[in-house]
Amino acid sequence: MKSIYDVVIRPIITEKSSQLAEKLVYTFEVAREANKVEIKDAIEKIFNVKVEKIQTINVKRKAKRMNRYEGFKPGYKKAIVTLAKGQKIDAFEV
Repeated sequence: MKSIYDVVIRPIITEKSSQLAEKLVYTFEVAREANKVEIKDAIEKIFNVKVEKIQTINVKRKAKRMNRYEGFKPGYKKAIVTLAKGQKIDAFEV
């Protein structure tokens, strides 16, 4: 990886991830080639928090059809990050 900002692509903000944020669990889209150690270092340095646990999921691409055109929505890698007690990320607060 080149930098910590190449590891974490964007936060995933959905209804379910908003409910998990109350329990100090946050969801991010990360680079496909990133491993858990790189993800942990990037999250800790970007948001200045202490990470307890990371779970990663490879989300498969999905078939998509628009009228007569067929294609795929791209797949991506998702990281579910659990923070230590007393820590939180303000970017998820709305």
